[in-house]
Amino acid sequence: YGTFIPALYALIASQFMAERGVTKADLARVAVAQRKWAVRNPNARMARAGQITVEEVLASRKIATPFNLLDCSVPCDGGGAVIVARGDLARKWTRQPAWVLGYGEHHARGALSDRGNLLDTGAAQAGARALRRAGMTAADIQVAQLYDAFSSSPLILLEELGFCAPGEAAAFVNSGAIDPGGTLPVNTYGGLLSFGHTGDSSGMSMLTAGAQQVMGTAGPTQVGKAERVLVHTYGGIMFDHATLVLGREP
Repeated sequence: YGTFIPALYALIASQFMAERGVTKADLARVAVAQRKWAVRNPNARMARAGQITVEEVLASRKIATPFNLLDCSVPCDGGGAVIVARGDLARKWTRQPAWVLGYGEHHARGALSDRGNLLDTGAAQAGARALRRAGMTAADIQVAQLYDAFSSSPLILLEELGFCAPGEAAAFVNSGAIDPGGTLPVNTYGGLLSFGHTGDSSGMSMLTAGAQQVMGTAGPTQVGKAERVLVHTYGGIMFDHATLVLGREP
């Protein structure tokens, strides 16, 4: 009776894989990394399910090529909240506020069927604006929370946001860079793939996770003294993008 969301994302993922030399095993490695974070987070939906391997991801049932079940986020209920306040109030209410240093957004198209390159999602434009307003580059970011509705999304976003050059994201992920202890921890709360995809509040789960990293209140998933955190989320079929840079100092 018509297409469905995994199939639409699969079109974007297929083009990305063809142009950048990415394999299904590379996608699976993203899911493995997110589960490594989730088992540290008692609030993650998949925390008790334990870690997974690339082989287990590849062996899970097929959903829409190139996605298998474990390449897809876990739908669940959920919610979150943040308090946005003036600096003097923030200092009064908490020992370490999360300061908003930069923000950017971009809306590339209204539907996947609109004209244009599927890989020109708008993430690059949103990220560039946020980093420019923060006076930073991607190299200054210590932790990234990247919307991962499917395992292909972090790979695409790592390149679009400037953390990796085109064609280098797969090697970056396979090196363990986004894992616990890696050079750029990604989705430290477990991501939508393993924390859970909480519907319209999914972006909020990423925002609260990023703020907690900066505030030093992330508990067992805390990454040292995370001074600069980037949060990137999107809507639609990966064509409405927003980037936020948070820091420990204003």
